[in-house]
Amino acid sequence: MAYQIRKAAVIGSGVMGSGIAAHLANIGIPVLLLDIVPREVTEAEQAKGLTLEDRAVRNRIATTSIQKLLKQKPAPLTAKKNLDLITPGNLEDDLEKLADVDWVVEVIVENLDVKKSLYEKIDAVRKPGTIVSSNTSGISIDAMAEGRSDDFSKHFLGTHFFNPPRYLKLLEVIPAASTAPEVVEFMTAFGEDVLGKGVVIAKDTPNFIANRIGTYGLLVTLREMQNRGYSIGEVDSVTGPLIGRPKSATFRTLDVVGLDTFMHVAKNVYDKTEGEEQKVFEAPEFMKKMVENGWIGAKSGQGFFLKKDKEILELDPETLEYRPAGKLKTPSQEMAKAQKGFSAKMKTLVYADDRTGELLWNILAPVLRYSAELNGEIADDIVSIDNAMKWGFGWNQGPFEIWDAIGVQKSAAKMTEEGHDIPAFAQSLLDSGNETFYKEVDGDLHFFNGSDYEAVPVNEKVIDLKRYKKKHGVIKSNSGASLIDLGDGIALLEFHSQSNAIGLDIMQMINFAIDEVEKNYKGLVIGNQGKNFCVGANLGMILMEAQDDNIFELDFTIKTFQNAMMKIKYSSKPVVAAPFGMALGGGAEVALPAAHIQASMETYMGLVEAGVGLIPGGGGNKELYMKHLKGLPNGIDFDLQNVASKVFESIAMAKVSTSAEEARENNFLNFVDGISVNSDHLIYDAKQAALSLYENGYQAPKREKVPVTGEPGYATLLLGAEGMFLSGYISEYDLKIAQKLAFVLSGGKVPYGTKVDEQYLLDLERQAFLSLVAQPKSQQRMQHMLVKGKPLRN
Repeated sequence: MAYQIRKAAVIGSGVMGSGIAAHLANIGIPVLLLDIVPREVTEAEQAKGLTLEDRAVRNRIATTSIQKLLKQKPAPLTAKKNLDLITPGNLEDDLEKLADVDWVVEVIVENLDVKKSLYEKIDAVRKPGTIVSSNTSGISIDAMAEGRSDDFSKHFLGTHFFNPPRYLKLLEVIPAASTAPEVVEFMTAFGEDVLGKGVVIAKDTPNFIANRIGTYGLLVTLREMQNRGYSIGEVDSVTGPLIGRPKSATFRTLDVVGLDTFMHVAKNVYDKTEGEEQKVFEAPEFMKKMVENGWIGAKSGQGFFLKKDKEILELDPETLEYRPAGKLKTPSQEMAKAQKGFSAKMKTLVYADDRTGELLWNILAPVLRYSAELNGEIADDIVSIDNAMKWGFGWNQGPFEIWDAIGVQKSAAKMTEEGHDIPAFAQSLLDSGNETFYKEVDGDLHFFNGSDYEAVPVNEKVIDLKRYKKKHGVIKSNSGASLIDLGDGIALLEFHSQSNAIGLDIMQMINFAIDEVEKNYKGLVIGNQGKNFCVGANLGMILMEAQDDNIFELDFTIKTFQNAMMKIKYSSKPVVAAPFGMALGGGAEVALPAAHIQASMETYMGLVEAGVGLIPGGGGNKELYMKHLKGLPNGIDFDLQNVASKVFESIAMAKVSTSAEEARENNFLNFVDGISVNSDHLIYDAKQAALSLYENGYQAPKREKVPVTGEPGYATLLLGAEGMFLSGYISEYDLKIAQKLAFVLSGGKVPYGTKVDEQYLLDLERQAFLSLVAQPKSQQRMQHMLVKGKPLRN
């Protein structure tokens, strides 16, 4: 049968359950959120005269969880309006409603009997073909499916989300022995294409893939810390970004996850294993004491770390007292930072003869061996294990990729010297005369399967630009950007300057790309796979020119930028911008004039130049204003001043969207622009959008004059800015920037409603930008941003 999920139910409204419900609502799926009926009324309910029979009381647990979604950080919702798609209910009054849903996700207490009792009730009301899944982090899927009807068993499986569901990419899909293969196939595709997840198929073993290896790694690190006298701060200082792991490293991660949760996950494996493996999963005594004391991490206010006033303190595991957090400083760290590439960095660190080298070798080597021992037991292949660790724990490289990076032969020889057995799977690689778990064959990545290499399966929607360029080459490249042939008549302009900052090199490539595409291609995508889409113009270059009083040079640069943006806008072939992560300042200015924006769900977009003492100079003020005007219905009178005020507030306050959906609410995206839930599909989706525009007979927009508010509008905007200054919201210099911005947005000294051409507005914008860039206070703001990475309010 063909499956479709139009409506879902989540049972269990705790942090995880409500988070999953929020993620489903973010992608437009209506959700029923159910929980148990409370046993007693609260004082507030009593005061209202409510009893246990009232619906508001009976739904209270789910209702409260839904309201909490608005206050949680990081925000589970991409837009507040998505809350309307979540309906609260309870398991006694609303169980029948499960007959109307296509997918039921169970997220209740980790107790097999309680879960089985719930499934019996679900089995009695669900319609045939409804998929039921458990978000368990480790209870056997087969055990949960026991005793259920044939149709239930065929449609039952594990879907293990990672917390927080909106942000963490991993979804482990765990079939039971009874799960129909087409259900697994559907949930895998649905997980990737609709939920936007990185899906791995896990086997029904304790804690599945990521938690099994991740927990092992954390406990090995704890043992090493205790055995060799490292402090908590020292361990965290070298187990984070230095080795390609998140900033939260080891112990900050445990504080965020919660020590109670971690201990539960560890005990789950401890109970189901034996021998040496079981010993590793026994939590140290000091951690048990921490849980007894309630020091379970961020949710209790203290754990391995404690913030006192402005100082960060670390726990001493011996005394259970807090002391100032320390860091490990050794020569190998400095040497590693100077190395290029992950492999060179890791070799420098793990083979170093100092305390950093000893620590990293002693915590990494066991994890590599453990991963090799479990290959085939917890997953079918090493690709699933590596992806699970990257998507679930935020590692830049999975265990087998790390093993390749440090050298399989060299590390295996060292392990053997230390008296450790090399797992059979790793030994078979060495015995076959091969040196790496992964290798390239004809430009495609292959992995070792125990006897030979096979191609890493790739979804056609995942385009890896690094690999793609290696295989297909580039049309033209300079220091800032490359033009690539994406196939099917679509070209891609990839930024790759430092931080993807826009300088003359990128402007030059934009001009070349549009000319080339107009002659030889159907359309152009502007996108990349850096850390962020683009965080703006090259601020260092602007500051240097301003300090040298090279206003003529700056005028030329800004004019070149404006012209390049107009070239994007009026290209005869469609240009699609594909922003993700931060698309700030110049990054937003590149996207705004495009024929279509295909944004990643996690896109943080805004014109933030006021924070560095400037206003947008590349046409951003004009484009955002015009985008607001275009969003208004035709033939209906509207208040032009209202539009100007909205745009003014957005730019003057340097507002940044917290998602692509919010960027749409702020008019950076319009209703026809697209949002890709799966960031890995962004380039593919943008390419399809460009093709679709071309095939539907794309015509460049006609140049139109723009109505402005003129002098009366300028006065109104100034009045608002002065009010904010007098209320203490903005500084005197913020007011000066606001005055310049107001003049540009209102169109200068013209009557209200005058229609002006775009070039006139661009000239106003450029003049205002150049007058601000020459000001010492703007230069101080730019300097502060470059040095400290945050805005200065002077």
